[in-house]
Amino acid sequence: MYVCSCFGITEQQVRDHAAAGACTPRQIASECKAGTDCGSCVRRIQGLLGRGACPPRDRADEAAPGASVVAAAVPAVV
Repeated sequence: MYVCSCFGITEQQVRDHAAAGACTPRQIASECKAGTDCGSCVRRIQGLLGRGACPPRDRADEAAPGASVVAAAVPAVV
């Protein structure tokens, strides 16, 4: 069955992309354009992905890279 009529993307294609690691509608859109035209399929894509499609992220891992980038970008005051 088609999920995205605009680009002819099927449920199976969405499931295949999810199995390959795309776990959000935005990542699905990046892989096959589904959800990028009229947007009416985004909720259906979310439903196919379901809860827990993405692995949980560790907050400490998220904060550390951003903090080091900001610190590196600020020039030292002498």
